[in-house]
Amino acid sequence: MAGPLAGVTVLEIAGIGPGPFCGMMLADMGARVIRVDRADAVTEPPDPRARHEILNRGRQSIAVDLKHPEGVATVLRLAETADAMFEGFRPGVAERLGIGPKDCHARNPALVYGRMTGWGQDGPYAQQAGHDITYLAVAGALHPIGRDSGGPVPPLNVVGDFGGGGMLLAFGIVCALLEARTSGKGQVIDAAIVDGAAVLTAMMHGMLADGRWSTRRGENLLDSGCPYYDVYRCADGEYVAVGALEDKFFAELVDGLGVSDDPVFGPGRTDPSRWPAIRRRLTEIFASDTRQEWAARFGSGDACVAPVLSLTEASGDVHNQRRVVFDETPGFVQPNPAPRFDRTPAGQVGVAPYPGEHTTAVLAAAGYADADIERLERLGAVRGVGARR
Repeated sequence: MAGPLAGVTVLEIAGIGPGPFCGMMLADMGARVIRVDRADAVTEPPDPRARHEILNRGRQSIAVDLKHPEGVATVLRLAETADAMFEGFRPGVAERLGIGPKDCHARNPALVYGRMTGWGQDGPYAQQAGHDITYLAVAGALHPIGRDSGGPVPPLNVVGDFGGGGMLLAFGIVCALLEARTSGKGQVIDAAIVDGAAVLTAMMHGMLADGRWSTRRGENLLDSGCPYYDVYRCADGEYVAVGALEDKFFAELVDGLGVSDDPVFGPGRTDPSRWPAIRRRLTEIFASDTRQEWAARFGSGDACVAPVLSLTEASGDVHNQRRVVFDETPGFVQPNPAPRFDRTPAGQVGVAPYPGEHTTAVLAAAGYADADIERLERLGAVRGVGARR
């Protein structure tokens, strides 16, 4: 494997959302990530749609029945030689299964053990169900997102599940691995989406503290309140994004629009009382041409104007193509690994495995003899694609 995490082995107990995103981040950077899928997730023949589970890419998959004692023993044996492990159960579930931190650290004291939840390992909500939107709501991250004319707008699940959850868990695991090189000891990482989402609002809390942020939606610099930091509908029904915050960028915007002499864009643009008039004028101007025409006009300048591209359009953008932001070799589009490293670059992006695709290979690499693997399969403790019966 290539990448800065080459040589690191991570055991991932399969889950949804933020856990797989964490595993993808680590695998993209070269870690060997063994995904422990459920035994009943194995299908014969394998479901080809599994290859489209981009969050699962780059892994080996072993299918294990965690309710079978031999399945639990198998996971603990794999944990003995892993550098890190993470799970996304509600608090206490891993302990009841027999694969909690104490169980694993008894086998491998240096193991970094990550725990991914919505509410965290403690607190009044810890045992409650939730989703990205509920964690964002309680963290204060959902309330500011939206326009003054309506309620909060769910930002997909990128702020909670992926930004505040999986990405911060990956960061935590790498931090703990770095510390373990010095101490020789593992530790438990309590990664909660509500914590991570709150961290992502740090700048807004600072602006709120010194009076530069209002708790009313659509009145602030970055929440659609400011007319020169917003999106505008074009003549073809598509949109452009405008982010001309600084004076020099705003000057280029006005010049590119051909309205330098319009008094609406004169001095005092930072005065919120001027914003409605500026917005009305920008709305009129951008509605007069197509997205493509505006993109061509502003494509090489610093006005901070860009076409709002769809998921299917983004891979065709000239900048994204030049930097190879997306990969299409598996027959569909997926983002390439990020960030980039000049000395230890990530290798070719991997595909997602079928559940149980590598059961035999993983067990063999862990030292299991063929007869032992066959026995585990017969017992139903593990299962693989084309497993021997």
